[in-house]
Amino acid sequence: MQNFELKYRPFGERALLIEWPEEISENILTDIMAFSRRIAEAMPTLERVPAYNSLTLISREPMEAEDLTAGLRKLYDEKSGNSAKKRKLWNIPVCYEAPFCQDLEEIAQASGTSPEAIIEGHTQATYTVYAIGFLPGFMYLGGLPEALHFPRRESPRPKVAAGSVGIGGKQTGIYPQESPGGWNIIGNSPIKIFNAENDPPCGISVGDKIRFYAIDKDMHELFTIQVDSGVFQIKTLELDDQSA
Repeated sequence: MQNFELKYRPFGERALLIEWPEEISENILTDIMAFSRRIAEAMPTLERVPAYNSLTLISREPMEAEDLTAGLRKLYDEKSGNSAKKRKLWNIPVCYEAPFCQDLEEIAQASGTSPEAIIEGHTQATYTVYAIGFLPGFMYLGGLPEALHFPRRESPRPKVAAGSVGIGGKQTGIYPQESPGGWNIIGNSPIKIFNAENDPPCGISVGDKIRFYAIDKDMHELFTIQVDSGVFQIKTLELDDQSA
């Protein structure tokens, strides 16, 4: 596995920010997740928050940044071949029909294509979860086909329904709760990405893969009932780091 030049920065009295090169890369993300797992084994009291090209470590107590950095540098240089972990491919249903697709027609017209072509492109791609944030369970997904890139809305909506699937620039994602939002909405998923009653509340992790498949309104209604009653089983497939 490749070694990257990392930067270590104190992030307040109880946190340390580790930064990789500033680019969106599968290799970098894999390296972040592998290092995060080694830190979990060696320093289990630290909370770990991975993202695109960074890993934030959070302590319950004030930390000695210099001593921690020295230990982390040594741990990073001592890479072993047993840090791989199976990731998951999540197959998530989306209804791209009205009234869930407020911005689909606009994107199609601006792109000189059809709504059907947008849906086809959106469902054929495999996405990588690069970060989870903004809202609990909000996944920032990389891998959106270039033909589907579309800028965020100039005026965000004050309310975006839970489950709304949107496109924002080069990314796509799902709003896990009702919230304001400026992404272009093309569909809705009945799946609850974040549920505070579950352990963990968000089963999807940074580094996992996502694929969307299209369903109609009737199926969306059925899946919503199944999700609310706790009987819906999302389709998943385990992937190792080599096949992911």
